[in-house]
Amino acid sequence: MILARKFDKEETRIQAEAKFKRKEAQALEGAKATAEYEAANRAVIEKTARLKALRLAKEAAEGATAPVISAKKKRFSSPP
Repeated sequence: MILARKFDKEETRIQAEAKFKRKEAQALEGAKATAEYEAANRAVIEKTARLKALRLAKEAAEGATAPVISAKKKRFSSPP
């Protein structure tokens, strides 16, 4: 009977340690995935900002060199 209790305690301890190690590994994997997600998100934000700056600079350059074209107003004649 004492041997059975000792075996149960040892088995319970081993199972608890295995469960703890699994939870610890899951926590580390979750932290790694979160860091990767945040890094990818930062990269997208930085790339978007860079492309926007390039687009605005291009539009400003085109606006400064493009001639001003005024649209003529079309006059409607009154019916006879």
